Amino acid sequence: MNAPLRLVLFDVDGTLVDSQGAIVSAMSACFQAQSLPVPGRDAILSIVGLSLPHAMARLAPDQPERVQQALVDGYKQAYHAQRLEQGAASSPLYPGARQVIEALHARPEVLLGVATGKSQRGLDALLEAHGLDRYFITRQVADHHPSKPHPSMVETALAETGVTATAAVMVGDTSFDMDMAAAAQVAGIGVSWGYHDRSALSAARQVIESFEQLPGALANIWG
Repeated sequence: MNAPLRLVLFDVDGTLVDSQGAIVSAMSACFQAQSLPVPGRDAILSIVGLSLPHAMARLAPDQPERVQQALVDGYKQAYHAQRLEQGAASSPLYPGARQVIEALHARPEVLLGVATGKSQRGLDALLEAHGLDRYFITRQVADHHPSKPHPSMVETALAETGVTATAAVMVGDTSFDMDMAAAAQVAGIGVSWGYHDRSALSAARQVIESFEQLPGALANIWG
């Protein structure tokens, strides 16, 4: 008898890759271009995972919509320029990420996907830079969905793969990821190495300290 299909969805920034340097730099550039005070590093990292319009609304709540949109456009331009200049080095993989992705991908019953606040262009370029583009069967991005923690990304990934909610897991570093998983009735696995404090991951079924712990956490959830 074939094993039932499973789905592991990954957040990207703060979960698969450490992009905080690139994010803070691009955010600084776009605020400076609008002659606005640059938010502090903690404030910037607190919005990682949100779609950019929602992020800018939080970081510049007193600014009119046209200025917030200019910040979004400026951020995209600055981030894209960094990626062209630095390649994969602008967002290095966390230790153990590649090995675990490859091991999970080798299991025929396990499907892998991504649910990220990145744009389609940004995600595709990142996965290509790291040679990971062949591993993810479903890719849910900010271009096509409401911002996290709305469950749309997870629900669409389930529909695309035909996997039931009880057979899926969302892996992420922020409260937005864990709340999105809970809203979609999917188990959430929080990671401690990302951009939200562990205390913010209260909706997670389990929190892991390293990628090497992920297979064991999946086994605990799936039995």
